[in-house]
Order: sequence, then structure tokens, then C-alpha cells
Amino acid sequence: MFAAIGIVILLVMVFGGFVIAGGSLGPVLKALPFEMLIIGGAALGATVIGNSMHELKLLGGAIKKVFKGPRFTDQDHIDAIALCSRLMKLLRSEGAVALESHVTEPQNSAIFSEYPRLQNDPPVCNLICDALTLLVVSSGTLETHAIEDVMDNAIKSELHEMDEPAHALQSLSDGLPALGIVAAVLGVIKTMGSIDEPPSVLGGMIGSALVGTFLGVLLAYGFVGPMAGRLKQVNAHDQQIYHSIKQVIIASLHGYPQPLVLEAARSGLPPAHRPRLTDLLDMMRGR
Repeated sequence: MFAAIGIVILLVMVFGGFVIAGGSLGPVLKALPFEMLIIGGAALGATVIGNSMHELKLLGGAIKKVFKGPRFTDQDHIDAIALCSRLMKLLRSEGAVALESHVTEPQNSAIFSEYPRLQNDPPVCNLICDALTLLVVSSGTLETHAIEDVMDNAIKSELHEMDEPAHALQSLSDGLPALGIVAAVLGVIKTMGSIDEPPSVLGGMIGSALVGTFLGVLLAYGFVGPMAGRLKQVNAHDQQIYHSIKQVIIASLHGYPQPLVLEAARSGLPPAHRPRLTDLLDMMRGR
């Protein structure tokens, strides 16, 4: 939503300011399709060269996230803490046998079914179930630090995949001004081939060539660069849910009391999205 509003503001201010200053949009609009074809086509080609099909698919989904915002809501973060807390409570009170059916078949679990968004999110579901399955198959004999290492590696892999599209967008942003220069140079080459034309014609041709430089810089710093920055913000918000899950499981394995377990998970959330500890405690009292 805000990304779309920002794009409208940017276009109105840039082109509106140009018109108010006495500029004519005619030459710009006339050259824009051709310059956009050169710069946009080169940018697309460079992106395809530098990424695999898997990463290109991730990039397409990431651009949607720029406009849609984070995948996980504030309630999802709370639900993740509650879900893991209930599973660990079941492990403590009834043992690994009682937990087994929930973590080996989460789609049929009565506990997971109370949190359908998490149940149907493979990365979240896998992180929880894989770690707890290790506890089940080892009958709880694994050291806590071993479970923590496994979860750290799983989270690292997931976060790396989430961050790849942001890196691709930032690389594209860094290259767009140079691609704009490429388009401008081609325009100058075209102009030099018509050097015998009158100054009024040459001026128009040089102006069209400069649109390439303008467009490359505008796309880099007005569109793609901010999109990369916004994507990093969205990812940072979504990534916190994995850390919260880990905190609940590891703190529970250390034998900490439930208030401390909840605080360990809650304190890692961004302040703007962090629930109150008393609210979490009240929610868990009924479980």
C-alpha cells in the first residue's frame, strides 16, 4: 500500500516539478519507450544472467512482498509462541510419546489445527516439527545445545533464501545508472550519425539521449533501491518468528519457568509488534 503511494508521489513530484520549472514533457515521453526498452531489457537480461530459475521465482514473490508487506501478522507471532509453548508443555507433562503424533503429522494434530496459518506454512511447521522430532526419536536424551545448533542451521538456511531477492534487487539498483549511460551513449552515437542536421534537430536528439541517463538514475534510486530496502524491512519482520520459535523451545529445554520462556521469545520481537508479557501470560493460563 505505502509502496504504491510512494511511487505516485515520486512520479508526481519529479515530472510535476519539471513541468512547473518550464520543461516540456513531449521530448521525454517521446524518448521514454525506446530508452525504457534498452534499459529495462538490459536490466532483465542481467538479472537472468545472474540468477537461477529458483532465485528468479523468489524474486517475483519478493516484489509482491514489497507491496503486500510482511507475510506474518502480529497475531502470527503470538500464535507461534503459544503453539511452541503448548507443545513443550505437553512434552514436559506427558513425555515424548504423547508429542510424537503432533510433530510427525502436524496436519492431523489437534494442537496445530488451532493455528491454521502456522500449520499451513511449511518453513514454520518444519522448523518446529524437525526440532521436536529429534527429541522424540532420541527419547529426550539429546543435549539442549545440539538441538539449538540444528535449529540455528535451519534458521540460517531459511533466512539466507529470504534475503537473496533483496541482494538481487540491490545489485540491480547499483547497475541501473550504468545501463542508463549505455542507453545515453547509444543515443549519442545515433546523434553523431546525423551531425549534418540543423542545431534544432541535434538538440532534440541529444535531449533524447540524455533521457537514458535520467531514466537509469531514476529507476535505480527512485524505484529499485527503495524496493530492496523495503524488502529487507519486510524480511526482518518475518524472520523474527523463527527466532521466537527457537527461544521457546530452547528455553523450555533448559527448564526455565513459563514466564521466563515467554519473555525470552517476546523480547526478541520488534518493539512496535511486541505483545505485553501479561497478555501472553493471560493467554497461556487458559491452555
